[in-house]
Amino acid sequence: MSSAIYPSLQGKRVVVTGGGSGIGAGIVAGFARQGAEVIFLDIVDADSEELVRQLAGSPIPPAYKRCDLTDLDALKATLAQIGDVDVLVNNAGNDDRHSLGDITPAYWDNRMGVNLRHMLFAAQAVAPGMAKRGGGAIINFGSISWHLGLPDLVLYETAKAGIEGMTRALARELGPDDIRVTCVVPGNVKTKRQEKWYTPEGEAEIVAAQCLKGRLVPENVASLVMFLASDDAALCTGHEYWIDAGWR
Repeated sequence: MSSAIYPSLQGKRVVVTGGGSGIGAGIVAGFARQGAEVIFLDIVDADSEELVRQLAGSPIPPAYKRCDLTDLDALKATLAQIGDVDVLVNNAGNDDRHSLGDITPAYWDNRMGVNLRHMLFAAQAVAPGMAKRGGGAIINFGSISWHLGLPDLVLYETAKAGIEGMTRALARELGPDDIRVTCVVPGNVKTKRQEKWYTPEGEAEIVAAQCLKGRLVPENVASLVMFLASDDAALCTGHEYWIDAGWR
């Protein structure tokens, strides 16, 4: 697949959360190919270090910083260490399955911390620096799951629905500083983690339900993120952008 190169992304400082594997790794690779300065946060050391090795030949090799996003003090300190950025991709999340009867207040707090809370505080931390640099882009990650009402994901879907609302609110608040805030809504993307939940038969059912019969992979999602981060999307803000091959 040949992909576009956006001159406006060259040399931009980009932070990607959850960038060590899956969709996040595809996003890190995409920005590295654009010639951006990419710093990604994660806690999966082996995958993250391997990604850094794979991309060592990039115009600006990406950097990995270990950061537990549920520790807001650590997140704030890590972002302060990185300094002002042009693009924040709030990608990190976790879709562990659970039933309603198994939810406890502690598990609620944990899932909101993993899937929603860090996005708001990361945006809060980077917004002043973006304003000083003349603007920027914050790209949050939603999910098709709550639009479809998929089973065994009530807390994940609650968080993901909240992300879409948060995106609209932040777009309004940060717009005067020329900071664009958008939300990417992926369908089912083929990653090692998703292979844990879906059998080949289940994947075939998803593809059959899509308007387009290709299997989504991280590179497809990264292509949308590159556009939304670039100057080509200068007037895109406050909305969700779907990439699901028509699985609705």
